[in-house]
Amino acid sequence: MSKKVEGFSKLSKAEKINWITQMHFEDIPKAKEMLSSYNHINEKTQNLHDEFIENSIANFYLPLAVAPNFLINGKEYTLPMAIEESSVVAAACKSAKFWASRGGFKTQIIGTQKTGQVHFLFEGKTAHLLSFFEEKKQMLIDSTSSLTLNMRRRGGGILDIQLKDRSDLIENYYQLHLSFKTVDSMGGNFINSCLEQIAKTLQSLAEDHKAFLKEQLSIEVIMSILSNYVPQCLVQAEVRCPVGKLEVANQMSGMQFAEKFIQALEIAKKEPYRAVTHNKGIMNGIDAVVIATGNDFRAVEAGVHSYAAREGVYSSLSHAFLEGDEFVFRLKLPLSIGTVGGLTQLHPMVKWSMELLGNPNAKNLMEIIAVAGLAQNFAAVGSLITSGIQKGHMKMHLLNILNQKQARDDQKEKALEFFKTNTVTFKAVTDFLKSNP
Repeated sequence: MSKKVEGFSKLSKAEKINWITQMHFEDIPKAKEMLSSYNHINEKTQNLHDEFIENSIANFYLPLAVAPNFLINGKEYTLPMAIEESSVVAAACKSAKFWASRGGFKTQIIGTQKTGQVHFLFEGKTAHLLSFFEEKKQMLIDSTSSLTLNMRRRGGGILDIQLKDRSDLIENYYQLHLSFKTVDSMGGNFINSCLEQIAKTLQSLAEDHKAFLKEQLSIEVIMSILSNYVPQCLVQAEVRCPVGKLEVANQMSGMQFAEKFIQALEIAKKEPYRAVTHNKGIMNGIDAVVIATGNDFRAVEAGVHSYAAREGVYSSLSHAFLEGDEFVFRLKLPLSIGTVGGLTQLHPMVKWSMELLGNPNAKNLMEIIAVAGLAQNFAAVGSLITSGIQKGHMKMHLLNILNQKQARDDQKEKALEFFKTNTVTFKAVTDFLKSNP
C-alpha cells in the first residue's frame, strides 16, 4: 500500500492522526492514545500550540527546570531551563552556588548589530556599480521607511548599507551588506522584509539607470536573507576570585585547580576535537535558557559555532587565565535573541519564564543566557579535571535507567541509596534490580 498522500495539510487534526496511525502503526488504538495523552488538558492552550506550526498532531514535551542562586551583576536570578539531559541543571545549580559566594557573575554587552544581505550578479565594471550604489544608497534605505517606522521609534532600524565586491569568490557576484539594530526583538522578519524591499528597489533603480541602459547592463538579484552569523552582536560573561578560594576539598589546592583548569582550556583552544565537545557543554546551558524563553536555539547554535571558527580553526569560546592572584574565567559569544515577537508573547510557558526572570529586555536576556553557558562550562571542566565527568553524570542518569527498566518506587528508593557509594552503569543497575525483585 502506498504511503503517499495529497493535501495532507488541509486535513483536520483528527483526519491527520487517522491517516498516520493507519499507514504507519500496527496497534492503531495505542498509537492514537499516545498522541492524545500528550495533548494539553486545556483545549484553548492546545489550539494555540497547534497553530504554532503546520501539521501539528500533539505536543512533544521537554522538562522545564529552574536553577536558583545565580548572582548576575549584583542581582539574584532563578533561571528557567528546558532540556532533557539529566546532569545539565544540576551542574548549573552547582556553579551558581559556588560563584554566588565569590562575587557572582559579571557581564558586558559588546555589541547588538545584526546583519542581512542582498546577493546579486552584475556583469559590468565594478567602478560603474560602485558609482551607481553611492548615488542611490539613500534611496535604497528610504524605500524601507514604512517598514522601519515603528522600529526607528523604538531606537532601532537600518544602521548602515555597504556594497561588497565578492567576484573573487563567484564570477560577477556582489552583495548589499546591511547592519541592523532590532532593539528587543530578534528581528528576523523585520530584517528579511527590509532586505526584500531593498532588493526590489535595487533592481528597479538599475533598470532606469542611464549608464546601465547604455551598456545594456542589469542587476540580477539571487536572494535576500538575514545572516545568523552575528559577530557584532556580542555579550561577555565573567567570574573571578582569589586563587585560594578555588580549593577543592580533599583533592587539590586552589592553585593546582586553577593551573589544571587553565591547561584544560588551552587544550580546547588548540584541539578542535576537544573544542567541539567543550563548546557543546557551553551550549547545554545556553540552549536550555534559549528554549525556555522562546528563542531560536538553531539560529543561536549556528551563529555561536561559526564564531568559534572565525579565525580559521574551530576553538574554545571560553578562556581562563591568572591575573595577579586572581583566577579569571570568561566567555564571549554572539547571541541574537529577542524578548518581544515570535513565541515570546504567545507561548504560556515562555511568558512564565520571562516573568521568572523579571521580564528582561533583550540585552539583559543576552547577559543571562551567556551566564548560563559560562556556569555550565565551569561545572563541566571542573568535573573533568577532578573526579571525571562520568561520576556525576551517571548519578543523574540513574533515574533514567531505572525508568527504562520499569523499576517500582521501592526499587528506585533502594537503588538511589545503593548507588550513592557504587558506580552507576546500565549493567550494574540491571544486576541490582535482579537481586532486589
